[in-house]
Amino acid sequence: MGRVVVGVAVSVAVVACIVAAGVVSRRVQNRGKWRRVVRVLKELEEACETSVGRLKQVVDAMAVEMHAGLASEGGSKLKMLLTFVDNLPDGNEMGTHYALDLGGTNFRVLSIQLEGNRSSILDHDVERLPIPQHLMTSTGRERCCRVLGTSNDKKRSQHKSHSTLIIGTGTNACYLERTDAIIKCQGLLTTSGFMVVNMEWGNFWSSHLPRTSYDIDLDFDSPNPNDQGFEKMISGMYLGDVVRRVILRMSQESDIFGFGSSRLSMPFVLTTPLMAEMHEDESLDLRDVARILNDILGIPEVSLKARKLIVRICDVVTRRAARLVAAGILGILKKMGRDGTGGIAGARSRTDVNIKRTVVAVEGGLYTNYTMFREYLHEALIEILGEEIAKHIILKVTEDGSGIGAALLAASHSSN
Repeated sequence: MGRVVVGVAVSVAVVACIVAAGVVSRRVQNRGKWRRVVRVLKELEEACETSVGRLKQVVDAMAVEMHAGLASEGGSKLKMLLTFVDNLPDGNEMGTHYALDLGGTNFRVLSIQLEGNRSSILDHDVERLPIPQHLMTSTGRERCCRVLGTSNDKKRSQHKSHSTLIIGTGTNACYLERTDAIIKCQGLLTTSGFMVVNMEWGNFWSSHLPRTSYDIDLDFDSPNPNDQGFEKMISGMYLGDVVRRVILRMSQESDIFGFGSSRLSMPFVLTTPLMAEMHEDESLDLRDVARILNDILGIPEVSLKARKLIVRICDVVTRRAARLVAAGILGILKKMGRDGTGGIAGARSRTDVNIKRTVVAVEGGLYTNYTMFREYLHEALIEILGEEIAKHIILKVTEDGSGIGAALLAASHSSN
């Protein structure tokens, strides 16, 4: 009888050892899985690094490329297209005028009513027609030039300067340039001495841009490889897909997101608005993240720890994009001499009253609807310029500004 008891005890001990070994093995495996995905995250963070020093290099590079694009055709990736718009509205325009605006997400038809005497716009109507997804990603897609929406503000003065920035599904910028600085069209004369230049800044490129392997793969798979490099790092068309590619890489390194999902391999299945929704999920259990992973990417039952990892990926990609946009804006202002540095060259303090107030009109859902993107952009402006100078750079949201601006230009030219 004693032998039986001893035999049972030994068997139980062996089973316990096997179970314990299994538990330890699983823990080791889990730690290994997390080490692999954390390594992917760390590599992403390092590759997306946007220190103030690097951003200042991007600022300088943008200004240099603008000079080169104005000097000769093909002299820069920036096309610096002449719009031949040399007179902006003066507030005396009258009548009803129309504009068509083909954007990245919607085709808009606008009408505005003006009554002159420097009055504001009496009324404007907008009809929006969504652009089908297959046209948004096709090789034959054409883009319309957006023209700066200029306000009929009675308080306009020599201390204010306007620049068109669109940060949405697509991105572009326009600004007012001196005609004598447009070297590639020597002898170009305008009544005002200025001309609006369409930069096509989405095509900007510099070795100082923090490009990752995910950006390289996205560019290679796109309908326009080696073009629109800046746009592919900052615009709403692409940010969600960069995040998708990072999640896909992690799923290949580990099974923390299950055993793979075919949807993860579908380009653009994760849109930027969905990415923003995950990024700004404030629920304790990140339920919006879980819902989007399940419904859109086909990844069910993701742990809270893994959901937090997704939020971090969104944060890294968004922060890089917003900070690069800030550097791009300051590059334009530097070229215009409106970045504040000239105004304080010989000053004893950074509160010099001669610093000119500059207004940048901004349109696009990525800026207007994505709170974290907007906050990171403003934060970068302050970091690069310093708070005292940055407060003179005003980013003003203009609803339907590109279309209204086009209609106002039509009004100003019809009156002439």
